[in-house]
Amino acid sequence: MDLWKRLFSTFAGLFIVTACGAAPPASPVLVGLDAEFGHRTSTSAQAIQRGMEIAIAEINAAGGVLGGRPLKLVTRDNRSITARGVDNLRELAKLPDLVAVFGGKFSPIYVESLPVVHELGVPLMDPWGAADIITDHDYRPSYTFRLSLKDSWAAPVMLRFAKKTYGAERIGVLLPNTAWGRSNESAIAAAAAELGVELIGERWYNWGNPSFLRHYLELSRRDAQAILLVGNEPEGALLVKEMAGLPESDRLPVVSHWGVTGGAFATLAGDALQEIELAVVQTYSFVGRSDPIAKRVLQALRERYGVAGPASVPSPVGVAHAYDLTHLLARAVNLAGSTDRAAIRHALEHLGPYQGLVRHYERPFTPERHDALSQEDVFMAYYKEDDQLIPARD
Repeated sequence: MDLWKRLFSTFAGLFIVTACGAAPPASPVLVGLDAEFGHRTSTSAQAIQRGMEIAIAEINAAGGVLGGRPLKLVTRDNRSITARGVDNLRELAKLPDLVAVFGGKFSPIYVESLPVVHELGVPLMDPWGAADIITDHDYRPSYTFRLSLKDSWAAPVMLRFAKKTYGAERIGVLLPNTAWGRSNESAIAAAAAELGVELIGERWYNWGNPSFLRHYLELSRRDAQAILLVGNEPEGALLVKEMAGLPESDRLPVVSHWGVTGGAFATLAGDALQEIELAVVQTYSFVGRSDPIAKRVLQALRERYGVAGPASVPSPVGVAHAYDLTHLLARAVNLAGSTDRAAIRHALEHLGPYQGLVRHYERPFTPERHDALSQEDVFMAYYKEDDQLIPARD
């Protein structure tokens, strides 16, 4: 009899706790991130993750989405390998209540993912990839949304800077033999024609090239006045080191696409970086920003990740773009009123004004435009000592 009394008392207590206590936690809404975490010199994937994590913490602290459901980040490592990125996308898309997948730095992975994205109907959010085709394609309705640079915006800014700053009207170009390189080839040719800049030659290279010296010297001997580099941190560091070994009179200014900022470029280049005139295209800097959102994000970067200050944020565009894009996605989820991906895709096209970290978005996306930034957001910056990236003054 005592045993039955004890069992009754236990179950009665459980009933009271369940009936009167706190409700069970709401199931999370998942957001995927597939990026190049396993890339040996990358800082871009980590920067994107930091921006997303800071935004998710803010969103959850304010009550989450859909009336109290927390956002939860789910990550995958594509190691900068296209096939792995496509496989990761398919794997993430199978997760219940996953509303979108963010990508990393490498444009070719986005490009090769386009058929799968539209086959599965999963929003692909781009906080870094710059190849125009990521959003400028024929899939309708489009499931790709970018808050980042486009190659067609970068090219005129880089060429105009080379012409104005270095007096360069004859420019040689170094391009990777990838979808990103081909996107830049078209953009650079169009911008050069418009700006009256002569492209004296292009040299194509493959990832892992052991040397750029032959390509560089060929362009220099054709009387190039500056080099336009499209590459990432390993290629940029190798070129800088080889140029630093030449006589000072043989070192041309280098105007670089922003791939070099997605990794440990300054560390790889070492002291040679201070021997070369090099500027890099950007869309956001924490340097000189005193607005409340920038202060809040910088404080989170210091407290969560030990970032020393505004000039020391690794891959700053990755942090900033991912932060804003995560907030915009959360607003779209709430506007859609569910985790239905088609409804969220539609909601992204119909968001209202939003004050973000990078800029004020009057209407981030429309059915005709899936790029949240514009060419007016693009500027040039210089690397200083200790890996600091400082905006160039006009």
